[in-house]
Amino acid sequence: MKYTILMGSPNHDGNTAALLRPFLEENQEMGIEQDVIWLYERDIKPCLGCKSCQDAKDCLGCVQQDDFQAIFDSIQSSDVLVLATPIYSWYCTAPMKALMDRLIYAGCKYYGQEKQPSAYWMKQVASIVTCGYRTEKGADLWEEGLKRWCKHGEMDYLGMFCRRDTGKKEEFMNERVEFDVRDFAHALYIMVGHSL
Repeated sequence: MKYTILMGSPNHDGNTAALLRPFLEENQEMGIEQDVIWLYERDIKPCLGCKSCQDAKDCLGCVQQDDFQAIFDSIQSSDVLVLATPIYSWYCTAPMKALMDRLIYAGCKYYGQEKQPSAYWMKQVASIVTCGYRTEKGADLWEEGLKRWCKHGEMDYLGMFCRRDTGKKEEFMNERVEFDVRDFAHALYIMVGHSL
């Protein structure tokens, strides 16, 4: 089993990275191969909306030359795609959004002269996020958007793990949070295992 984890945080020592560490450790213990891609360290240009990709057969067809193809190839070779991001202004970070825009259009050629099947048909997707508000007010728009993104791309949405940063009132990571994120890793493993 292989996961591609898209890391949307710019901070290697931030809250999202803190959540991701025990998740990755637990996956490693379960024998899951993992490709962690830090998006701020990659060249990901925003979608131009040119629709050149729509009539390209057997390839992405994007006119831009950057790291998009390599990231797509990792996703294609994986069983699960995990989007890890802090929530900025009620949605994911800029490089994550830019990548998602290009993935959904170049990978789903629904608008060209001949509709083609989704490149992601039944791909498994999950999310790990951090935010400053309660989950239902801080990550709700992100989760709804991700569900729609998955539906449009014919992907199977498995769920989200969210942890709120309350600031200085309490420590962000503690034993309970670590237990919960490791439990989330196990739950994903079971869900994915049943679908393979």
